[in-house]
Order: sequence, then C-alpha cells, then structure tokens
Amino acid sequence: MKGWTVFFVFALAGLTSPQAAGKPNILLIMADDMGYEALSANGSESYKSPNLDKLAAQGIRFTNCFANPICTPSRVKIMTGLYNVRNYVKFGLLDRGQTTFAHQLKAAGYTTCIAGKWQLGMQADSPQHFGFEQSCLWQHTRSGRSTENGKNIDRRFVNPLLEINGKEKDYVNGEYGPQVCTDFVCDFIDENREKPFLVYYPMILTHCPFDPTPDSTDWDPKRLGSTTYKGDRNDPQRHFRDMVAYADKVVGQIVAQLEKSGVRENTLLIFTGDNGTDKPIVTSWNGTKVVGRKGSMTDAGTRVPLIASWPAGIKQPGRVVDDLVEFSDLMPTLCEVTGANLPSNYPGDGSSIVPVLQDNASVRKKDWIYIWYSRSGHPDLGQVMVRNKQYSLLAKADGSDASLTRYKGPFNGEKLKDSILLEPEQAVKQQFETTLARLAKTRLLSVSNEIRIKMRKASKNKK
Repeated sequence: MKGWTVFFVFALAGLTSPQAAGKPNILLIMADDMGYEALSANGSESYKSPNLDKLAAQGIRFTNCFANPICTPSRVKIMTGLYNVRNYVKFGLLDRGQTTFAHQLKAAGYTTCIAGKWQLGMQADSPQHFGFEQSCLWQHTRSGRSTENGKNIDRRFVNPLLEINGKEKDYVNGEYGPQVCTDFVCDFIDENREKPFLVYYPMILTHCPFDPTPDSTDWDPKRLGSTTYKGDRNDPQRHFRDMVAYADKVVGQIVAQLEKSGVRENTLLIFTGDNGTDKPIVTSWNGTKVVGRKGSMTDAGTRVPLIASWPAGIKQPGRVVDDLVEFSDLMPTLCEVTGANLPSNYPGDGSSIVPVLQDNASVRKKDWIYIWYSRSGHPDLGQVMVRNKQYSLLAKADGSDASLTRYKGPFNGEKLKDSILLEPEQAVKQQFETTLARLAKTRLLSVSNEIRIKMRKASKNKK
C-alpha cells in the first residue's frame, strides 16, 4: 500500500520541439497556504482562478489530495517520497542525507531548476546538493527579512530579498518576489526547451503576510514589506483574494511560456498546495463557509488542490476523480513518467498516479493515506492520521487518544464516539490502528544513525 498527498503542477515538453518525441518535461507547482477550497474549479465562490480552471478542464482534477498541515513537513514528504515518520528532523530543514526526485531525474538526464520558497537548509549549496542545478529562492541562505528603523520587515513580496544560485540579491526598485521567481522559471524553460527538464516551483504565494500584489489597488512599489507576520495592511480577506488571483496569473504566464517555447504538448504540469489555507481567511465554498485551518490535522488543514495537465499524455482529459493522493505519491509518479529509477531501498510509501492519468485507475492500489506530523520533530508533541475517502483516524504519535471521524464530503466530518461505532466502523478503526502501530516502528529509520541518536537524545531531554 502506498500513499501520497499534494497540491502541484507538472510540465512536459511539446510535440513541436525536437525533444518532443523523447522524455516529457516536468513542471511541479506547489502553492503556499492555498487550500482545496481556494480554487474556483473546486467550488470557491470567493476567488477566481481561470488559468487553473482551464488546466483542470483540459486535464484531471483530483478531489481527494492531502498534504501535511504545514510547509516544511509537506516539502520534505513531496521531495523525498517518504512519510515524515521516517525522515523528518525539524522545521526549516531537510536532512542532507536524503534523496529527492531532483536527484533521480537528474541522473536520468534531466536538467533541473527550483524557484520560490526554500526553507530547507541555509547552506549556499543546499539546492544543488539536493539535485537542483539552477535556483531562485526566498529563505535560502538568510531569513528573508530585514530590520528597518527598529522594525522587522518581511521581504518576500515587494522589494524581496532572494538568493540566485546561492548568491544573495536584494531588490529595491519595486520588484515583486513571486514575479521574479516566475520570470526565472520562464527563462529556464526557454533556455532548456531542446532537452528534458524538471522545474519545481514551490511558490511564495499565497502565504501571509496578506499583502497587496502589483494588481492590487493599494500596491506601493516603495514599501519594503509588512511589519507584522499576518500583514499590516489590515485587510487580509481582500488581499488573499488578490494573492490567489496573482498566483493564478503566474501559472497562466508559465503555460504561455511552455507554448511559446514549443514544449507544451509533452509537458506534465502538476499543481497542488502545501497545506490548508491559513487563518483568518474564510472562504465561501459550495454554499458554505470554510475557515482556514492551516497547522491542524483536520480536513481544512490537510485537503489541498491537485490538478494534472499533460496534453500528450493524459487519456480522456476533463475528468474529475476522487482517487486518494498524498505527497509521497509524487516520487514514484515522476520516476515512472520520466523513466528514472526510484531511490535504492525505496520503502513504497508512495503510489504512482500514472494509472489515473492513463484512465486505468483500477490497477492502482491506494486504500488509505498516512500523515505523521510534529513541527519540532519530537514525536511526544506530534499527531498521526490514517484516512480513506470516508473515515479518518487521528491519534497522538504513540497511537493513544485515537478517534474516528466520518466524512460525508470535503469539510463535512463528524467525530464519532467509540460507543456508537457500527461494526464496519469498528473494523475500520482497528485496521487504521494496526497501520499506525506498524509505521510508528519506522521513526527515523531513513536518516543517518548520527541524526537518529541526536534526535532521540533531544526527545529524552525534552521529557
């Protein structure tokens, strides 16, 4: 049984290019803090996402994709294809002993690029160490913030502080961080249109601070950024709407670049989100209200959008599917599509979605997804979840305090008391508890012995 949760976009090179007859290009886009309900294709009544909606209409829209509740755990899971229980160390870090999908595709002949938000290690060579030849990132070698007149300024959006291939670059002429990263991606696509490429774009949008975009009426190119974490413009709902619109706009720009470079047909473009929408955002969705629950092991904290678009590779495009997907599924998917090898000793945490793309989902085995979550990496502070389409079991990392929730649909769950469980529900809970117990034994088995000992000592000291 394999699992995966995610929200992302893949791109594959077109039939008009000399490369078209060969391996597809891959473009994986992962929005930051944009939950399932934020896309109009998924039912949002608060925001419009016409470019993503078009990709969904011409590709496949998934309704049951799940991520971890916050960013670093989801980034570690999607890049390595492993459950966090095996290799998650702490927030803001990817253990340098890990193997990523960039390593595997680079070994298979792909040229590789990453742009957007890093937050996985501050060494200047971190992106290259993890398989990315070119990089344009925020929060790479520094915090991405500056101090001006005694105030801490968030510098991810207007006049950003970025790192280009590990070298710091400060923008002060009204540039917009997400646009700089998008232009970098577009240049990379055009420069590498004659050979297979991988672009991983973990977007800076739509994470707080909830701030004006260049298309907002209150955009000020002379600002250096927000002085507060959630945003100092005091209009989060409106600015989140503008940020969703801008995220959709840059996806449209990238698709246009694929077409201009002649590589659209054979590019697999996957779009997803790293976790649920943040507080205090409230979205009108399918006649109800969805409150952002980023950071929580709930439907609103973990359910994310997922769209796959590949003109040359998807059979019966325009489908909406309810197949279970989680971020660990991306590693086997990318390896199967590109002909790359899976990492040696890969434990099978992910299940490729290629059968779904080929309209042959019945051959794919994916009955449940698994989320191990501890922001600090200490299991005594963590939670774990196993879920299928109808039920989820949430417990402490040691398996205690387990409770079953029944879902009638997205964002519509009811926590069940053990005393009212029907016999089939008792069986589901028992099966899920068995899975939790089995996977609990794999804690830190995919990191070095040195890190394992260090983490276990830290956990004992914390107690």
